[in-house]
Amino acid sequence: MNESFKENFDDFEVTPWKVEGSVDYARLIKKFGTQEITNEILEKIESFTGELHPLLKHKFFFSHRDLDWILNKYDNNEKFYLYTGRGPSGMVHLGHLMPWFLTKHLQDKFDSNLLFQITDDEKFLFGNQTLDEIKKNVYENILDIIAIGFKKSKTKIIINSRHIKHLYSTSLEIAKRITFSTAKSVFGFTNSTNIGMIGFPPLQAVPCFLPSIIEGKPTPVLIPAAIDQDPYWRLTRDIAEKIGFYKPAQIHSKFLPSLQTIGKMSSSSPETAIFTTDETKIVEEKISNAFTGGQPTISLQKKLGGNPSVCSVFSYLKYLFDTPAESNERELKCRSGNLLCGECKHDLSDDSTAFISMFQKRREKAKDIVSDFMYSEES
Repeated sequence: MNESFKENFDDFEVTPWKVEGSVDYARLIKKFGTQEITNEILEKIESFTGELHPLLKHKFFFSHRDLDWILNKYDNNEKFYLYTGRGPSGMVHLGHLMPWFLTKHLQDKFDSNLLFQITDDEKFLFGNQTLDEIKKNVYENILDIIAIGFKKSKTKIIINSRHIKHLYSTSLEIAKRITFSTAKSVFGFTNSTNIGMIGFPPLQAVPCFLPSIIEGKPTPVLIPAAIDQDPYWRLTRDIAEKIGFYKPAQIHSKFLPSLQTIGKMSSSSPETAIFTTDETKIVEEKISNAFTGGQPTISLQKKLGGNPSVCSVFSYLKYLFDTPAESNERELKCRSGNLLCGECKHDLSDDSTAFISMFQKRREKAKDIVSDFMYSEES
């Protein structure tokens, strides 16, 4: 959809609707105009939380907008809200969970309220699914959200089509200040883009300002999300102060890679991803067939070592299950030829099946408390 990204990145593409190729995150920071998360910022976070989340230690979250600003606000006794979301195009896989893990950590450490937006309208407008199909996805995705362990008293889920009356008036204020020329430039809209998609961005912007409306005063908002969603916030930040609100701050994650090919996991290609609803044997099968950075034979692996930097199995273990120390040791052993791909696949299979089994039990329990998480005017 966005031809401008293709012109600049002929080897990979990142838009809010598609991520393809092997993403060069340093180049993406320059293209999007974001900032790298520095060690100084990580130290500041640790001074508040007492510990750094592994996804921060591993630099899985690597980029930001005004993260330093919102930490200074907190240091001056201004608490911030968290806001993240989910586009219910299908079932949830491990890649979707990554920003949610950090969001839960931040909620726990900063005692923050969280608004979780489900953009069922966008997925209907952009995809080929019916409203009934998307409605089923919404329910299943909500179970995953609750299973993460967010605090019930501090978390409210907003479903765009259901809660439109809480969003619409603010979305009008936003829409009035964004020209089609600007939206076209940011998102790459063309004459063939349906007008629903053209009008959607203001709705995704509303939760950036909803906390200020709830609190009755300007309230900082931090958005943990994958970097493909940044264009929405870039547009939102441009008009925030014009309507009397703070610019939303952001912290951007990388993408968990595909199990099979270069690029990220994809709901549309089930073999590339581990889903929270996968059966144990399916998880084991996907991992056994996963792409690695190993050599063609065991003898060559022992002689030449492997390349963990391109290995999906290593990435999953690093970002999801290994401690930083364990990951560093695994990398050294791999590169020196003292670790075989089968061993890493075995470790990942054990860790993944245990996690999915635990998570599915949490999803089952979530069915009884869905209504407790729904947004209302009394929230």
